[in-house]
Amino acid sequence: MLQNWFPNLQSFWQSLLHPSDLKPNVLAGLTVGIIALPLSMALAIAIDVPPQHGLYTAMIGGVVIALFGGSKINISGPTAAFVVVLLPIVYQYGLGGLLLSGLMAGILLIIMGLTNMGRLIEVVPYPVTVGFTSGIAVVIATLQIKDLLGLPLPTLTGHFIENAGTILQSLPQFHWQEALIGLLTLVTFILWSKQKSYIPPHLIALLVGTLTALALPYFLPAFQVETIGSRFHYLMDGVSGQGIPPFLPELSLPWNQPGADGKPLHLSFELIHDLLGPAITIALLGSIESLLCAVVADGMTGTKHQPNKELIGQGIGNIVVPFFGGIPATAAIARTAASIRSGASSPLASVVHALFVLGAIVFFAPVLSHIPMAALAALLIMVAWNMSEAKHFIRILKIAPRADVAVLLTCFSITVLFDMVMAVSIGMGLAALLFISRSIQLTEVKKWEHQSEHPHLKNLPKEVLVYDINGPLFFGSAQKALHSMATVNPDTKVLILDMSDVSMLDMSAIMVLETIYSRLQAQKIAIIINQCNERLILKLQKAGIHKQTGRVDFSKNLEEAIEIAKNSMLNPKLE
Repeated sequence: MLQNWFPNLQSFWQSLLHPSDLKPNVLAGLTVGIIALPLSMALAIAIDVPPQHGLYTAMIGGVVIALFGGSKINISGPTAAFVVVLLPIVYQYGLGGLLLSGLMAGILLIIMGLTNMGRLIEVVPYPVTVGFTSGIAVVIATLQIKDLLGLPLPTLTGHFIENAGTILQSLPQFHWQEALIGLLTLVTFILWSKQKSYIPPHLIALLVGTLTALALPYFLPAFQVETIGSRFHYLMDGVSGQGIPPFLPELSLPWNQPGADGKPLHLSFELIHDLLGPAITIALLGSIESLLCAVVADGMTGTKHQPNKELIGQGIGNIVVPFFGGIPATAAIARTAASIRSGASSPLASVVHALFVLGAIVFFAPVLSHIPMAALAALLIMVAWNMSEAKHFIRILKIAPRADVAVLLTCFSITVLFDMVMAVSIGMGLAALLFISRSIQLTEVKKWEHQSEHPHLKNLPKEVLVYDINGPLFFGSAQKALHSMATVNPDTKVLILDMSDVSMLDMSAIMVLETIYSRLQAQKIAIIINQCNERLILKLQKAGIHKQTGRVDFSKNLEEAIEIAKNSMLNPKLE
């Protein structure tokens, strides 16, 4: 039973028991751990919380989501996609509000998985996801300029235009030491990425930036840059220090963590109400990112993920992580792709990556404190560039229909200029409208008038009209498709509706049909429904159409429908 709900558990144990699977997954996990270590710290810093909270997310979420999700190869943890969503939450509600909103998002993700919404999330239009990710990338890259160049600015809390203006005004005050380390890290990353090497560029770039920052003071005594150790301090169980605490995270209630005022939050209905909107955004964005990552992983490996179980796994992970100080987590495409290229084939790789992060916290925390803030900013700028999908963005602008271009630019603009909560709401609404609009175009009603269209039309009396309905009939298409039948020739006595190609019928369509039937009844015109699906006939009969709107007959083929029509004209029953 447990294996049916959580198939990744079985895959994990099988990898442990088979040496042929053990080695490549362990190596892949170590490779991804090297990438995840600095990124997890950088992403936590990007949302204005201490770096260890990003590490806790990779460590706890990486294990829980891997074992209980629906994709064997996804690597989960903090991701850049969440930065734009989480930053305003931290400003307004502090760390406690952030952890509580992540917990609420986890509950929503489980509900989405249990209600089989995985398949729906997977079909979010491509322009919507590109608009989101490109907009997020622009915001992230802009926010990192402060640390990259060492600008003497406080934490940027405004909207994009305000932040961009503040940064531009401060550019003349940049610190050349910070800029040197940041640009050196950036250039190293770009150059190493072009090399065919199994060593991740993140590691090489970070090593070059950190070692340079440590070495230059010996030659230039005045050379000094801000590091993780100089910016962040901790006090745990009476032990204080700089940088990252070399301890495992403690179990604590998320709402007991400090709020924006530094005091513990107190759980209340009002607080939950205020955080519900951000939690929905986190859940929607997390589900899109995770399932998109799973689709990419399937394409690289030939596997097939289970979307609803992946949502459940993501939900379980995001419920557990906040109790250990972790921020919201989701699957990371770049880390998953790196894991696959390194030989990963099971959840073991994600577990090993999490254990690597754990070991780094316990044994190498003092070393991590020497990492320059400018180097981490450079890494995030590269992450932003990779997630921006600039080539795909430009390609959509060039070749996509105007409706898709409008959706892309709308999602991008709202993400950049306003916030992700609004962008997700409007983006999903536009996705729905785009789907409805295109679905409406698939449904049409055609009037059969010639024998060439059907051999039985040669026996059709002139008082009988035949309409062929093609496509689904729902709230968006019913009014458009059926409007042409509302008015017919005064000589018409019988109307035959061929519904052999109607696949779906909702309540709105039934109401439209009832209205049309009532009008035709007033004109003493009988209705015959031809070749309708039995399931749809039951719907119509359950709605009482054949009782409420005069005589409605059902036929199995057009020949039978014409015979019923002839008999109807000879023996009229409408009064």
